[in-house]
Amino acid sequence: MARKRIFVLDGHPAETSLTGTFARDYADAATAAGHEVRVAHLSALDFDTDFGAGSYASPKPLEPALAAIAADIAWCEHVVLATPMWWGGIPAKLKGLFDRALLPGHAFDTRRTNALGMPAPLLGGRTGRILLTSDTPGWFLRLAYGNAIVRQLRHQVFGFVGIRPARVSHFSGASHPRTGMVDRWRGQVRRIGRAAA
Repeated sequence: MARKRIFVLDGHPAETSLTGTFARDYADAATAAGHEVRVAHLSALDFDTDFGAGSYASPKPLEPALAAIAADIAWCEHVVLATPMWWGGIPAKLKGLFDRALLPGHAFDTRRTNALGMPAPLLGGRTGRILLTSDTPGWFLRLAYGNAIVRQLRHQVFGFVGIRPARVSHFSGASHPRTGMVDRWRGQVRRIGRAAA
């Protein structure tokens, strides 16, 4: 198996969480398999989440934490995002990270557009994996909500900047998992990490 450069982002704002455990499990398994891995934990990042009065023409300067995230994404070949689903979306701090760090000139180019007017992605050549935890069962997420969070992350975030394909592993019932389920999930995450998938 070819060695990959992998960036793992734990997108949970708390220091300890099931999401963070999955991020560490993936990173540990990938490292043990010989891949080069960098990890960032959202809880440890200090930055202003509000894009505020900034604009694409004159954005806020990136804090060191966000500059490091942008550098890690530029460095890697594979991006892994571990995130919970809260109120049908991602945590506010994680959304703020996307708002602030994925900017024109780094993540996409508004000066070059396709026939539909969509900006050219600048992070092509990278693949992605999303580790999503929720209480909502997968079948209900699809039937009742049209898989909105999955479509947002896979297409409107990762795909928009060129990270594709972005595969999704969904772990539902996360707040009150059945006996033995967390161990099964962690084993699954480790297998994915070993394969750098």
